[in-house]
Amino acid sequence: MKPNTGFVSLAQEIQFYILRLLPYRDILRCTSVCKALRQTYVSSSELQYIVELGGQCLIPVSNTDLDNHTSVSERLQHLRDKAHAWFRVDILSSKTISLPKLPYDVLRFIADGHLCSWDEEEDTASINSILPKPSQQTIERNWLPGTLCTVPNSEKLCVLMDPAQNLIAVVYTIDDETLFISLRALDDNSPHPQAAGPTLFVSKLSGHENNTYSGNVKLKVMGKHIALQCVFSNYRTRQLQIWDWQHSTSPYSVFSDEHPHGIDFCFLGNDRMLVVVDNLKLYSIEDTSQTPKLLASFVLPVLMGSVSCLLPVDGIPYSSQSQMQVQQTTYTSDPKHQLLCITTASRITSSIIYIISTRIFFDLTEMAVATPIPWKCWGPSNTRVFQHPCLGCEVHLSGNRVLLLCPVHDPYSKCKSRRKLLFNGKCKLHIMDFSPLGVANRQGLGRVVRKPSTLNVADPQCARDGYEECLTTFLPYVEVVLDREFRPGYLEKWWIDKDRIYLLSCLDKLDVIDVQNNS
Repeated sequence: MKPNTGFVSLAQEIQFYILRLLPYRDILRCTSVCKALRQTYVSSSELQYIVELGGQCLIPVSNTDLDNHTSVSERLQHLRDKAHAWFRVDILSSKTISLPKLPYDVLRFIADGHLCSWDEEEDTASINSILPKPSQQTIERNWLPGTLCTVPNSEKLCVLMDPAQNLIAVVYTIDDETLFISLRALDDNSPHPQAAGPTLFVSKLSGHENNTYSGNVKLKVMGKHIALQCVFSNYRTRQLQIWDWQHSTSPYSVFSDEHPHGIDFCFLGNDRMLVVVDNLKLYSIEDTSQTPKLLASFVLPVLMGSVSCLLPVDGIPYSSQSQMQVQQTTYTSDPKHQLLCITTASRITSSIIYIISTRIFFDLTEMAVATPIPWKCWGPSNTRVFQHPCLGCEVHLSGNRVLLLCPVHDPYSKCKSRRKLLFNGKCKLHIMDFSPLGVANRQGLGRVVRKPSTLNVADPQCARDGYEECLTTFLPYVEVVLDREFRPGYLEKWWIDKDRIYLLSCLDKLDVIDVQNNS
């Protein structure tokens, strides 16, 4: 008999040292090679922790205090328990907060555990922490009329609040021909200590010096990047400008396009931006001294009426300030392995929802920029497409989870229209987990969806030459339907983050479900 040679003949400590350097998928592949490697994996909490992090699309965060006081096995168990808790959410066990009565058109949104609001008509705003945890940094502030922007005769067009960076950004105009962005500290309205200046200046496109802005603007922030999309009064010409707001008050890039449909954009981590027009155009913004470089263009099979692009940013450390927010955890979402949601609305097909894994935007070949990548080459395996009976339906994401309000189907109802069911019947919230280890962590709960699904998207208003009327996609996920029915119009807004679900009702009450503690 020949003596044992090769990798399995090494001491278990050496095997462990080598295995821990591998990606989590390769570690799992090694465990299926032989019983010896399987035993090495089973006996190592650290290897299992690496696999659990990767399988939940998380990356480790350095935390000296927790690393010294919490064992790897305890962190592993906590990670598994937290993932499993999302499959047994008790939506009936929530804490309710009564909110002041506000007009229906007041903008309300959740950001980093805070409820933010902006009343454009009254020129007021507020930010309040929501049932803060002992370790959470909180901001409590109200803006009276005239205090959001102190420039005389200014008209506010958009307000953005980012508690993780203690930043409030206000887009304003004085004469409808020039836009500015005011940058202040959220907690005391002082000049932001990291900003290059108190005001960002918006450049006017050549040839449009005499055109006015329509007031239709979108403002988004990711770390040091701020991007503003604005539309001219002809409602066809759109421009997108990007700033490195910590180093310059002038934009380092200006995009412009004439397009009859709505467009949107989002940041993919700190170094990439996705612009959604007819196709998905991916740019590198890593070097702010250079014009953004087009990396790839991904063909979408359906033209849009209006479009919304949503990417979760909760839990992503992107500055020294946000690092303070994650000191109590040892992991955070991996921006290369999250979900992107694109919703499109047309006059016939209601809403089409694309749930896309962001991994496709980081695994590129050098030839990707040469020609648009056809849908069949990237879409089906990296996407799951849904059709929703509501125009402009809201979808909310956190990491690899989706929260969606769907109509309840009554098998005895004579109504065959999903759209009529949504508005005339009751609805339930659905949680979908797209993480690779979602099936393992569910422990028998929820519904596993692996089979391909086919959606008929035929619509004369959005048909494109050369495309089929049906889309087949098969990105796997696990679905849980929460056990509470809502009557039509009861829920005004709903959100999800890494720990909680928030439900804002028409009665001005905010239900907060702490998933880890109430499941």
